[in-house]
Amino acid sequence: MSTRFASAKKALGICDVCGFSYKLKELKALYVKGRNTNVLACTDCWSPDHPQLKLGEFPVDDPQALRNPRPDTAELPASRDTQYGWNPVGLQDPFNLVDDNLVGTGFAGQITVIVS
Repeated sequence: MSTRFASAKKALGICDVCGFSYKLKELKALYVKGRNTNVLACTDCWSPDHPQLKLGEFPVDDPQALRNPRPDTAELPASRDTQYGWNPVGLQDPFNLVDDNLVGTGFAGQITVIVS
């Protein structure tokens, strides 16, 4: 049974990307989102179809919420107290709505100078 095309053993082709001449067998087809773009590229210009371009093709179910959650109520309410401090330390609430229990701590080190 014969084919409709020649075997292309010695045929030359032009890279559609860079324009250089290569053997036709060396040129590869470029694919974008899994579809053939009908562009033939040499091995230097060819790059595989990037996986990030296939986003949305496959269903992804990544639920974040929990059904019937059970929060930990054994901890003391004081341990759940959240405060944000600034200027330089403390809440500095003008209306005194929240107890300010932030304490600033720090220390200064020593500088050693070597004179030669």
